[in-house]
Amino acid sequence: MPELLSKASSLWYIDTPDPLAVLRANHDPDPAAALALAKQLHSDHDVLPIMVGTLAGCAGPEVDEVYIGCYPGVTVVCSTQAARVRPTEIPELLVRPLASEHTYLVSFDAAHGWGAFAHWERGEFRRAFSSTRVNILEDEGLPLVWERPYWAGEHPVRWHAGELPDPQALPFDPPDFADAANNEWLGFHYRAPAADSALMPDDVAVCGFTLYPKGQAPNRGARIPRSDKREATPHRRGLFGWLRGHDRVS
Repeated sequence: MPELLSKASSLWYIDTPDPLAVLRANHDPDPAAALALAKQLHSDHDVLPIMVGTLAGCAGPEVDEVYIGCYPGVTVVCSTQAARVRPTEIPELLVRPLASEHTYLVSFDAAHGWGAFAHWERGEFRRAFSSTRVNILEDEGLPLVWERPYWAGEHPVRWHAGELPDPQALPFDPPDFADAANNEWLGFHYRAPAADSALMPDDVAVCGFTLYPKGQAPNRGARIPRSDKREATPHRRGLFGWLRGHDRVS
């Protein structure tokens, strides 16, 4: 069974009634569109492509990285800018850079017991939630129908043996709550065990970029170090001519 993701910070821009069908269709992400969006979102940085990976290894990037998958009607941006204690405070540019119908934020860090999600419709705020296991950090907008089982205690925290639950703990684990939002909106889970036929994070390819302070990017002729922690997509690598062979993860 694939290892459950422990960390993610993702924004989804959706212009299709069935994003899961798009992601299942085995489209290859558009690298030119990904690069253009990376530059739009980080105009104060130099942006260099570094690799092609998947959400399984790239959903929780470092601060100097961004991973983008552009598909027909579906775009995902994995960036630390989405990991906000208060999701409503993300920069306006990130809410609707593509004039999309829906914007979804899904972020969590299992090591800290934190999770967050948010929804905007045509740029208008609809719902946001963020919490640790004990403290609600943001709770704005009307709760959604799919949230009810979590508030009702049907998905309690799975405490480790010998771990004493805090008496004020919420009736759910925030990372799993955020993951439920992802499944509701996108049709797949980052964390929950999935059936054999389910879409998995390693089925969704993303284009990776490193962000450098303006004017400090290395010469394109120089070798860019590879990361050995990112999930590779070797069956698709040949489609991305914008990456030199030694920049691809294998």
